[in-house]
Amino acid sequence: MKLYYAPGVCSIGIHVLLEEIGKPYELEAINLREGAQFRPEYTKVNPKSKVPALLRDDGSLQTEYPAIAYWLARTNPFSNLLPDNIDLQARALEIMDYCVATVHMQGFTRMFRPGNFSPDPAQEDAVKTRGKEIVLKGFDTLNAALEGKDYAVGPFSIADSALFYVEFWAGRVGIPLPANCAAHYERMKARPSVQRTMQQEGVG
Repeated sequence: MKLYYAPGVCSIGIHVLLEEIGKPYELEAINLREGAQFRPEYTKVNPKSKVPALLRDDGSLQTEYPAIAYWLARTNPFSNLLPDNIDLQARALEIMDYCVATVHMQGFTRMFRPGNFSPDPAQEDAVKTRGKEIVLKGFDTLNAALEGKDYAVGPFSIADSALFYVEFWAGRVGIPLPANCAAHYERMKARPSVQRTMQQEGVG
């Protein structure tokens, strides 16, 4: 397998899952700041021009964070990346989707790339403010979901990889995490898979 990634972006969560699985894999960094995702060398691999993207051993490409995480979990059942209980599986998918589709795409993306939401530079601050509001509400919701749990649904699962990357971003932009999320983030940073991933990506 080969993971196309960029250091510290959402692909870090998939990187963590690959470390949890423990099978051999390769890494190829895509320099998003320099626009490498739009160059032919990468668009031939992934026409969506984004990361993460996972090249499977059979030569096929898997894209989209939730799909990659789910595929890794189901094809590597020994890694226990999804609980056996169907209700807990659904909860794990629910939390993962909320992290990716709402906290990340609706919240952090407004903060990081306000131009994606308004072509008017005068609206940039308002867009960023709205993004932060979405992120803060998101963490309040996630904090409640973590009450009384070590991980998103009890045992570690693919949901925790997504929760980890948005918690990581919060630290980078100075957003304080509520208590349960902060404890979860510390718990994640103590996992060897996360430590190896952060070292390999040169982030901390």
